[in-house]
Amino acid sequence: MRWTARTRAGVVCAVVAAVFTAYSVRLVDLQVTKHQSYAKKAAEKHTMRMVIHARRGLIFDRNGELLASNLPVRTVVADGSHIQDPAALAKIAAPFLEQDEGDLRARLSSEKKYIVLRREFPEEKAVALKAAIQAANLRGIYFEKDAVRTYPNGQMLGHVLGFLNNQGSGIQGVEMTMESHLRGQDGYRYIEHDRTGREIMLYRGQEEPAVHGLNVRLTIDMGLQAILEEELDTAFRDLKLEMAAAILMDPNTGEILAMASRPCFDPNRPGEAKPEEMKNRAILDMVEPGSTFKIVVASGAINEGIVNDKTSIFCENGAFSYGGKILRDHHGYGAMGVADILVKSSNIGSAKMALMMKDAKYYEYVRRFGFGEKSGIELPGEIPGLVHPPHRWDKLTITRMAMGQSVAATPLQITMGMSVVANGGRLFAPQIVRSIEDADGRVVQDKPPKMLREVVSKKTANFVGRALSGVVAEGGTAQLAKVAGFTTAGKTGTAQKASPTGGYAPGKYVVSFVGYLPVENPRFVCLVLLDDAKVASNLNYGGLLAAPVFSRIGERAARYLDLVPALRAELPGPLAMDDQKKERAN
Repeated sequence: MRWTARTRAGVVCAVVAAVFTAYSVRLVDLQVTKHQSYAKKAAEKHTMRMVIHARRGLIFDRNGELLASNLPVRTVVADGSHIQDPAALAKIAAPFLEQDEGDLRARLSSEKKYIVLRREFPEEKAVALKAAIQAANLRGIYFEKDAVRTYPNGQMLGHVLGFLNNQGSGIQGVEMTMESHLRGQDGYRYIEHDRTGREIMLYRGQEEPAVHGLNVRLTIDMGLQAILEEELDTAFRDLKLEMAAAILMDPNTGEILAMASRPCFDPNRPGEAKPEEMKNRAILDMVEPGSTFKIVVASGAINEGIVNDKTSIFCENGAFSYGGKILRDHHGYGAMGVADILVKSSNIGSAKMALMMKDAKYYEYVRRFGFGEKSGIELPGEIPGLVHPPHRWDKLTITRMAMGQSVAATPLQITMGMSVVANGGRLFAPQIVRSIEDADGRVVQDKPPKMLREVVSKKTANFVGRALSGVVAEGGTAQLAKVAGFTTAGKTGTAQKASPTGGYAPGKYVVSFVGYLPVENPRFVCLVLLDDAKVASNLNYGGLLAAPVFSRIGERAARYLDLVPALRAELPGPLAMDDQKKERAN
């Protein structure tokens, strides 16, 4: 083929065009496709990457009272490439930072562009240090905005709230379980400073804004929380208790209105707390519930039609021989109805009802009341308690479980069990978080009450409730639990403490009272549980120690909630009045 001048010119033009096309493609790739990547590399090489800290979400009570907030502070950082006189800079900064001047000088002599000198530096000190550095015509130290978590109410509600670790992550309490909502996501931007330390350029497009955390609103009412904690503190101090716990719950929703344990700690200073002070005993301790557990067997037996208001059970005059052992009552009783068995807290009557139900059916009701399983409350570390299945029972187990032995429950589970009676037979999931909200208070995620199941019929619950009102009436085991002006129902519990070496520890008891008011329209259930009171053994009973604490809490809570006192604060029991007169005559 002969190359003519026209052909050669065409080939040259084609080659030149191809070359320019290749350069154009490469230019587009560099300027457009990979612009962000190269701009970021340029920013990292010539500027400092500054973190934009996300603001952690706030925590409020149900009425909007602030429970956990963020105190503005600064993170002090240095850019080694801007520092010309490390010694002079260290001499000025060391007193402010409360660091050794020599150690600080060594750190400032580094070539690193980002050196964290101190975190959680107070805002007012940051202003003063910045002014001192500028007055000396030095540069290289800068201040990033940050915040430190603070709890305005100190130790109040500490076990529920939890705290943060050094990395700003939630430890214990709601801070831990709601971490994904509260934390947010840090952003960043690249900046460059002039020789005086002032920012001169922002690399546009090289900024990622922070995504702030969401706020959490709890079901807690701090007015009720203050009442609960004040009364619990008094009992803890006066009775020299090893441990104490108290809970206020709305039985109609499962919402926790107040929750406290003793001993306790201040979440603002978690490093000063002892391990036993940081334990939320309302969900982490399990105890034998004692006679508070008798509501389970009574409710189950009535609900199954095994007993009714006409049933009479012979209580063996106080000593029942069964399975080679003697089960005793504190007093010798003859024949009693179901209501009186609850009022008098008869161990023998309760055991006989359980035997009438038989193992499988009684176990079914224990589980239906929520014992032996985690409740699912939005707090970390909850334990399920301990309920052995029937195939692991011996001959005595069913009689001992009926009186609250051979079974272990958390204070929260005991409160939930009484709520079933108070609300007409339904088991609600306990709830500590009411909603997740944005910074403007708009609800992002609502958490409505959740009914788990119907445990017993409303008729059964009402029968048991009326019987429990007799517990605080004259002749009951907890007359000191009465709240003036209001119908009150509840049950005492007195359980001997288990010994670490096996069996029971002599002279050591966990006593409790769990009840609710008003009986006709319950507004709250309250549990008071006291561990190892230093009192005489003849005084160490739930009706004598825990019941008065319940009464004080109930009276103050009713006043706080503006409940209207009843004209008549006593309800007739489940038997007809004429039948009651006959019972008393007998």
